[in-house]
Amino acid sequence: MNRNILDVNNQAGKIIKNIVWAIRRIVSLCYLDSKTMRKRFGITGPQSLVLKCILESQEIQSPMTLSRCLSVTPSNITGIIDRLEEKGLVKRIRKQDDRRTVLIELTDKGLEFGQQLPDLIEEKLIKGLRDLNATEIYSIYMAFYKVIGIIGAEDTTEPAHH
Repeated sequence: MNRNILDVNNQAGKIIKNIVWAIRRIVSLCYLDSKTMRKRFGITGPQSLVLKCILESQEIQSPMTLSRCLSVTPSNITGIIDRLEEKGLVKRIRKQDDRRTVLIELTDKGLEFGQQLPDLIEEKLIKGLRDLNATEIYSIYMAFYKVIGIIGAEDTTEPAHH
């Protein structure tokens, strides 16, 4: 009986090591994806996501809508927009009826540039997950939230639901 328990524990240990390796691999791939984006296109992954978010919606966006779309804080989105504006890819426009309201629009250069950007790893992941059935998606969701709890990050805010 002890031998059987050891075999189970040994197998579980191997699986746990594989889970940790898989998480590290995901982190590494995200880093490499962002690094490639920076090297090839001169923008960061989050900057690319802002361009794609505006491009896909085909309309002018508010900074708050963009921050929700990317699950980042409004202050982070402001910095991203500042850098995209410096590159001439987006511009801030004020609403005619309420000058306090700022909206973000792609410039012609930003539109052309955004259409040339490859899919980021996040977009590939989203597309791949959409091909799964609801039970598989929910199982993955629950597994990731268990992992987040294990590493003590459960107090982080949950991403916006779209």
